[in-house]
Amino acid sequence: MATPTDRKYSADHEWVLVDGDQATIGITKHASEQLGSVVFVDLPDIGDSFETSEVFGEVESVKSVSELIIPVAGEIIAANEALEDAPETVNDDPYGDGWIVRIRLDDAGDLENLMDAAAYDASLP
Repeated sequence: MATPTDRKYSADHEWVLVDGDQATIGITKHASEQLGSVVFVDLPDIGDSFETSEVFGEVESVKSVSELIIPVAGEIIAANEALEDAPETVNDDPYGDGWIVRIRLDDAGDLENLMDAAAYDASLP
């Protein structure tokens, strides 16, 4: 699966897809492959606010538990509750139905600190 070029990426393997003052956030295909089969996603509550680089949840797989690091500051406006019943969607469709949260951006300038798809791919081992 090619890394989508319509979003930005963090060094922590999260992606950000911006739509106006809102952004959808998930983990990359690389991250989902490194985790293995995802069995649980700990989602934040709607209305929670996070600063850039704060932990906003966890993904548990058969191999390990990994923290989710928010790549841009903002307030949670939606959480993908479908992951409660089907956490494996993070593996099956990480750039689509496997999204994790939607936020209202505090500062669009945060996006300047993220990578485009080519830079993200180049950063992978």
